[in-house]
Amino acid sequence: MPSDTPSVAAAPPGRRPDGTPLQDANFPTAEYLDRLARARGAMERRGLSALLVTDPSNMNWLTGYDGWSFYVHQGVVLSLDAAPVWWGRGMDAAGALRTVWMPADRIEGYPDIYVQNPDAHPMETLAPLLRRAAGEGAIGVEMDNYYYSAKAHAVLSERLGALRDATGLVNWCRAVKSPAELVYMRRAARIVERMHATIREMAEPGLPKNALVAEIYRAGIEGADGQWGDYPAIVPMAPSGLDATAPHLTWDDRPLKRGEATFFEIAGVHRRYHCPQSRTLFLGEPAAHFRRAEEAVLAATEAGLAAVRPGNTCGDVARAFNGRLNAAGFEKESRCGYSIGLSYPPDWGERTMSFRGDDRTVLEPGMAFHFMPALWLDDGGIEMTEPVLVTETGAERLCDTPTGLWVK
Repeated sequence: MPSDTPSVAAAPPGRRPDGTPLQDANFPTAEYLDRLARARGAMERRGLSALLVTDPSNMNWLTGYDGWSFYVHQGVVLSLDAAPVWWGRGMDAAGALRTVWMPADRIEGYPDIYVQNPDAHPMETLAPLLRRAAGEGAIGVEMDNYYYSAKAHAVLSERLGALRDATGLVNWCRAVKSPAELVYMRRAARIVERMHATIREMAEPGLPKNALVAEIYRAGIEGADGQWGDYPAIVPMAPSGLDATAPHLTWDDRPLKRGEATFFEIAGVHRRYHCPQSRTLFLGEPAAHFRRAEEAVLAATEAGLAAVRPGNTCGDVARAFNGRLNAAGFEKESRCGYSIGLSYPPDWGERTMSFRGDDRTVLEPGMAFHFMPALWLDDGGIEMTEPVLVTETGAERLCDTPTGLWVK
């Protein structure tokens, strides 16, 4: 286990074997220290002496760690005074050394004997580290989390006693984006614009859906404006016809057909920062009820975006949107937006704020949302969504993608 270390501010920079500094990550160390201070403040308000962070998005936000290793148990241990500890599979410690801002002695790998072994569990190695970080104080864990299993909780609880639920603690610290984070989100916006341009250019009757999705991926990974594209936390959603009456179907090899609508829910991504956006393509002439739905969604979108301003709540946005939509004769039961930013599979949302009537979160400049005014009709779906940023004066659309129903 790592030895006790001085405070973060006093931690030495550390060097890799090739002599390069550990801090050549996506953000300067000062930004990570600011994030750490925010997380510690939230811990103190909840009476926590230590926190286990297992959500890879939160791990990255706090330490810079980036790797496709979230299929095994891993985490970051925070205390109130010492540098964070990255803990994970031994072979992934090399990836931590390449990506985190902390010194090498704050990286802890467990032996491979604990990997997917029914007779041993990695949390057995983590329990002493957490106890030392907390002393006699309370320990928080992200209980409602894709990456923290019931077995993991049982093993830790057996060794540590009662654990407190700290789900969302770090997620909420991420709600307001820094200027450096917004640089990455704007790059992601340029990428998703290019992805949608590829759809408009290539989609035609007879084109197999998988061939089109392959080109969407190509555009997304090649990137835009000289900036490379990262992998998305969610694969492209691209249902057509009756399949588009459901929101979360992907693709197959069936050809695009004249007389059908296809919606494409995709995201541009740069350094794990996501900018999702949806558009709907109709091959041929849309029926009158599709045009009515398009008109209603566009009007409701403008009403909702007009309510996106500092001081208003997420619920205010939802009520403005739904009021206009209902007046046009349509209803949407699900939320019409959610917070976005840094994400890993299987979700590009931040799992905090939502645009729905009972969400009283107050909007602040620097918050980013996927405004999701989608409708799923009896014979198809319409998705025309917008990634938006809350500014000092209102809502900024992050993309310039042509709006409305695309007819080809």
